[in-house]
Amino acid sequence: MPPTDASANAGTAPVTDAGTAASPGARESRTAPATVASADSADSADSADSADSADSADSEDTLDMPLTDELVALIAEDAGAEGERDQGSGTAAASASPAVGATAVASDLSIADDLLDHVADWGPIGTPVGVLHLVPVRIERDLPIIGRWMNDPAVAAFWGLAGPENATEEHLRSHLASDGRSVPCLGLLEGTPMSYWEIYRADLDPLARHYPARPHDTGVHLLIGAVGDRGRGLGGILLRAVADLALDKRPACARIIAEPDIRNTPSVAAFLDAGFRFSAEIELPAKRAALMVRDRSLRQLL
Repeated sequence: MPPTDASANAGTAPVTDAGTAASPGARESRTAPATVASADSADSADSADSADSADSADSEDTLDMPLTDELVALIAEDAGAEGERDQGSGTAAASASPAVGATAVASDLSIADDLLDHVADWGPIGTPVGVLHLVPVRIERDLPIIGRWMNDPAVAAFWGLAGPENATEEHLRSHLASDGRSVPCLGLLEGTPMSYWEIYRADLDPLARHYPARPHDTGVHLLIGAVGDRGRGLGGILLRAVADLALDKRPACARIIAEPDIRNTPSVAAFLDAGFRFSAEIELPAKRAALMVRDRSLRQLL
């Protein structure tokens, strides 16, 4: 998946991701045992950003895990059950998403092609600081600015993508060439690029080995790019907005997951401000992470 997180509200470190591995760069070892120091045993089923450790030879990330026929069938079965429940209760959300409902589930294409319910079509969302729009990354257009952000020392400390531009390019291409389980996006605030996001299927990520994953768990990684945008509370505001957007656009998803580095207190604070709860500390190959969870069931209380 992605690298380590950068901090959202950090004056010194950009915001990390909200949901899948403590840092986008950390990759999980195939053999390392999962250690969970749970602060919330029943809830330690959530996770955060995972960091892709560049120096871990025996590792794999989300994109290294092919979807088996059995897993595709399981996803279809779960989506079908969600669709029937939503249609039976008359919820508008079920009819709004092409990935939910008997018709969509009947097609293998809707499952393989639409693992994240068309992030590109999620559209803009209003926030207290302006309109935010997640736009899927295009290498030729976005590599220069994302590469520049990755070379900020405060960001590099968590994402591990500093250096020549081709390091960032390789990372982006690995996500863009995947089967759709991870979508890298540029965050435009009032039309200005100011953040980098990765929206991914946490339940299909190696991160799922470290917590009791549920079907359709959605992970988020966030990096606040410009130094001037850090330390102003933007991380918590934007994370809340994107978590709400993901829950609106993904009816089958019950939780948004994130795993910032436990040492990155500004990032952890941003997730808490965004309505995430601390579930557990988890040991990942490249870091010790705070497993942060945003529950759909508690959304109206936050």
